Amino acid sequence: MIRPTFLLQLFEAILASVCLMAAYVLRHGRFDSEALFFEGGFYRLAAFVLVVVTVSYLFNLYEFRLFNDSRSIAIKVVSAMVLSLLVLAALFYILPGIGFWRGVLLISLLLFALGQILNRWVIRRFSRTSIFANKVLILGAGELAAQIADIVPKDDNIHSYVRFVACTENEPLVDPAMIVGHIDSIKGIIQDYRPQKMIVALSERRGNLPLKEIMHYKLQGIEVMEAPAYYEEVSGCLLLEQVRPSSFIYNQRFRMTPFMRSYKRLIDIALSMIGLTVAAPFFPFIALAIRLDSKGPIFFKQLRVGESEREFYVYKFRTMADDAEKDTGAVWAQKNDPRVTKVGQFMRKTRIDEIPQLYNVLKGDMSFIGPRPERMNFVERLKETIPYYSTRHFVKPGVTGWAQVRYPYGASDEDAMEKLRYDLYYIKNYSLFLDLKIILDTIRVVTSGFGGR
Repeated sequence: MIRPTFLLQLFEAILASVCLMAAYVLRHGRFDSEALFFEGGFYRLAAFVLVVVTVSYLFNLYEFRLFNDSRSIAIKVVSAMVLSLLVLAALFYILPGIGFWRGVLLISLLLFALGQILNRWVIRRFSRTSIFANKVLILGAGELAAQIADIVPKDDNIHSYVRFVACTENEPLVDPAMIVGHIDSIKGIIQDYRPQKMIVALSERRGNLPLKEIMHYKLQGIEVMEAPAYYEEVSGCLLLEQVRPSSFIYNQRFRMTPFMRSYKRLIDIALSMIGLTVAAPFFPFIALAIRLDSKGPIFFKQLRVGESEREFYVYKFRTMADDAEKDTGAVWAQKNDPRVTKVGQFMRKTRIDEIPQLYNVLKGDMSFIGPRPERMNFVERLKETIPYYSTRHFVKPGVTGWAQVRYPYGASDEDAMEKLRYDLYYIKNYSLFLDLKIILDTIRVVTSGFGGR
């Protein structure tokens, strides 16, 4: 399914191209296809589009739920364009062959900024009409139905609704006022409410669903989804309570082919070498700050569980007092943990402490992107209480990952359960595009300090 976010990004990529051409015409008074598309013009155009769309993503300018705040949108657009100007200026200084003509870059960015603000005003204006309403009919009125209703995206459209259809004679676990009828009257319910989407949220479906009628409505254009699939689409994680062994066995995803592992490994080597090369000049300053702040070694190593549950030593910059677990043993790191040093607090917020893990990536113990590696004593306990926990060790652990950028730092068994939902989503839906999204989200997380402890 093509998501609205992707469509907006695609539209603004086209908009950026048009703005660049329009800026050239405004600056030079003519349209020169040879200058725009040849002699480095294609690379200039591609660089401009890639930078402005990527920076806009980093500033959350594609989050539809944030479009109602006009002032915030304007500030983010201006900030994104300033950063884009700096990035492009640096890029064209390094690669002068694809540099912009004088004055064109600034005009292009101004036009694109105005276009972005106008886009969001139009979306906000027309998203409140009935044609864009979110009309959801949930088949079921039990615990699963209530759980699905909680994650349906909220909007300000007065035509949007979430309603339930009772399918059994059991006592409903949702608001009775939100139940619009029984499944036996599904034809009349469909005619009255005209939903865009029907979500099947029944733990026991046999004998409770009129499959022929539901198939008929799907062919008429109503989107029909199972509750776990909808949960995955909206939340970006798996509904573990509804996962069965067959979900792994018969699903065409949940597989990492040798080819996929090979190109992932090549990317890991390239990214770790680049990262270590860029970070190496700063190591002496980081080491000096750690040493001045507290006694103990600069680096910290600890046994963690990797792919196939093999243990390896993970390396980090030390952020806690030396021998921090001497009296307590292995415990989760807590918010405002007293064991963390002052310099360590800053490094954890900015993720600087994790830079040495790039050495683990280069060695092959870890991947750049994957589930967070845990300690064996935690793993053994969590395997006993959380279903499918061992599945996360099907791939190499990562310096960053889907769970790390989508969920705050885990400090309990309950948090481990929530993070597993995201880890399994990543394993199921692995792709280069998802890895790219995680890298961009990691940059945003690092700059915001999200989840650091």
